[in-house]
Amino acid sequence: METARQLTAQAPLSVKVGEAILAGSRDSYHPKIANQWGYVAGMALTALGRLGDWTGETRYTEFLKRHMDVFIQEDGSISGYTLEDYNLDHINKGKNLFRLWRETGEEKYGKAARHLITQLTGQPRTEEGGYWHKKIYPFQMWLDGLYMSSPFMAEYALTFQEDKWFDEAAHQLLLVERRTRNPQTGLLHHAWDESREQRWCEGETGRSRHVWGRAMGWYAMALVDALEHFPSDHPKRGQLMGIFERMANAMVRVQDQESGVWYQVMDQNGREGNYLEASGSCMMTYALAKGIRLRYLAEIGESVVRRAYEGILKHFVTEDEQGVHLHGICHGAGLGGRKYRDGSYEYYLSEAVVSDVLMGVAPLLLASIEMERLAEAGEKIKST
Repeated sequence: METARQLTAQAPLSVKVGEAILAGSRDSYHPKIANQWGYVAGMALTALGRLGDWTGETRYTEFLKRHMDVFIQEDGSISGYTLEDYNLDHINKGKNLFRLWRETGEEKYGKAARHLITQLTGQPRTEEGGYWHKKIYPFQMWLDGLYMSSPFMAEYALTFQEDKWFDEAAHQLLLVERRTRNPQTGLLHHAWDESREQRWCEGETGRSRHVWGRAMGWYAMALVDALEHFPSDHPKRGQLMGIFERMANAMVRVQDQESGVWYQVMDQNGREGNYLEASGSCMMTYALAKGIRLRYLAEIGESVVRRAYEGILKHFVTEDEQGVHLHGICHGAGLGGRKYRDGSYEYYLSEAVVSDVLMGVAPLLLASIEMERLAEAGEKIKST
């Protein structure tokens, strides 16, 4: 297997990032991807599958299948997955099932997808029908969960011709946007508590106090990935595109002018202690680039995403004899829980900042593929 060190200097960054992920494998399996049915591993596999599509290199899609087969049993059951947890995070890895079902025809992948949709049928809801993020977080909608579940529902609807899941995906995306959007900034706060019981929320609105960069990234990716599967005549498609346009413009307004990337806490630019963060910046760059390429965004030009991507490369990416590295990644952030996370500005700054974890590397791969696709589309236009 080629490693990043063996690649030529002319190799596109997407390939170098993909090779960096594969280089972490031991005996053909990556320990962070094969160890559990998790959402970060699912995002990494999705990114590698798209890299296989983009480059035509089958090793990436073979890697995807090998790691999914660790979990998918012949009867369609999923090792390490418990439906009764009602955890939206557990849906994300299932996005890779549709590709495998189409490409192999093996029924186990279709059965596993139906098993996950059964969770969403029974997922606990707010009074307006919004999915709780997890059973253990009652009455709470988090932006993270929209990425985990909404593109899955849209692709499920397309794959199995069950249009009600388009309606459900649209409902979730529109509801959480309405409940978390700050009308002064246009940005979306990390989460919303219908009960107004959590200490992390504002009592009047139920919104969490701040705009976390990666949460904005999760939601932006959720919108653009779900829209890709929606039929052009779906009655909510135009509305979804409209809120994507409005949100994208709000993101661009708070893009750091000097670096081109985004802060950890997006509604506190320049405040002492705030820092430029890699994973959210990669996610938002990916979503904007894909939105431009698919013509979902009308008023945002390519210069915006080029500046963001160049900022990512300048401020977060290094390369040495071991390959490509990504720095400045918030290791994780949440709200509530046993070790209570209060959603304060100080809380978001207290989480560890790390390098080379899949939480950031996978979005970097997604963003790199989209930027390369956007560049190729521009070259084709010039040549015609």
